Amino acid sequence: MSRIGKLPIAIPKGTEVSVNKNVINVKGPKGALTRTIDADITVAVEDGHVVVKRPSDQKRHKALHGLYRSLINNMVIGVSQGFKTNQEIVGVGFKVSTQGQMLDLTLGFSHTIIFELPKDIKASSTTEKGKAPSLVLESHDKELLGMVSSKIRSLRKPDVYKGKGVRYAGEQLRIKAGKSAAGSAK
Repeated sequence: MSRIGKLPIAIPKGTEVSVNKNVINVKGPKGALTRTIDADITVAVEDGHVVVKRPSDQKRHKALHGLYRSLINNMVIGVSQGFKTNQEIVGVGFKVSTQGQMLDLTLGFSHTIIFELPKDIKASSTTEKGKAPSLVLESHDKELLGMVSSKIRSLRKPDVYKGKGVRYAGEQLRIKAGKSAAGSAK
């Protein structure tokens, strides 16, 4: 069996999981999520745990077994605890501010970028003197949060020569030396 797929998913207090054929609904204090899964995979709620089973040992079924177990686990964690991403905006004059569901990003272009967030994502920004501005995104949907974080990062990816741009907090960059270092190595 799949090492990930065979693990049962514990359902925390205050969270409800319901299975109707191949549609899974998860409700909790942070929100509600719904996912349609493949008809070959069976999901059952037993003794406060969600169990995912596959019909055979075909390669496709093995892959789907672990995949759907992980997706359902992320749904349960999301509606009970939620997910968070931290991003830093590094560069001289780079700024971020939030007004409700709108982000106002100044990333060194001739214009500011207005980015509208989906309604399921909450954003907050902080600017401290001597530190890069930071952006914190929170949501109960891990998939949506990852897509939005990636889209914001793609607006100005970190430069490999100077390190300027939007990066995840704690992300390590390999800074290249540039042309001046090549001439001094002779």
